[in-house]
Amino acid sequence: MSTEERLGPEAYLTPDEAKELHKLFVASMGFFVTVAVIAHILVWMWKPWFPDTPGYAMLNDGVQVAQAALTMLA
Repeated sequence: MSTEERLGPEAYLTPDEAKELHKLFVASMGFFVTVAVIAHILVWMWKPWFPDTPGYAMLNDGVQVAQAALTMLA
């Protein structure tokens, strides 16, 4: 294969190889984004990250317990 068939200066891929690599990259990126979206939805269902939602009730109770413990130590 001659260097004229390669993409760009000192490139190692032919146009067909570059297209195949791009297809694999796009597919793997789509898979990664799908897994990330599912993970965010599952975490949101477990513990929402905005205040005034039921997921923060346990956190507020923990802060109150910690404050009471600190006032007893002082």
